[in-house]
Amino acid sequence: MLLMSPLTARQRFKNKSFSNPEDTMFVKGSKVRYDHPDVERVRRAHLNDLENISVFFIVALAYVLTNPPPVLAINLFRAFTVARIGHTIVYCILPIPQPARFLFCFVGWLITIFMAGSVILYSL
Repeated sequence: MLLMSPLTARQRFKNKSFSNPEDTMFVKGSKVRYDHPDVERVRRAHLNDLENISVFFIVALAYVLTNPPPVLAINLFRAFTVARIGHTIVYCILPIPQPARFLFCFVGWLITIFMAGSVILYSL
């Protein structure tokens, strides 16, 4: 998520497309525009990160409270992180055709679902 704000700013400056009139003062020839495809692509990737990573953090906290095997927990966290970084790369840095983006997102969701299921089973 930390990478997404600079990526959005980079696209805004590169394409001279800003969302507020006062921001256009910084770049000559820029204008207010809400629909530039490159800017919107990065914004959609950022929203996807916010939707998925926030849920992961909540589930991961609950998962850690169940006292899982440390090696498993660490590797799940690593795999999720790699999946989200991969998703960001194929979504807005180096776009490649589907199913790459889907697969990265799916891996993240599988990990989150696995941990949520472990929490539920632990609670029973």
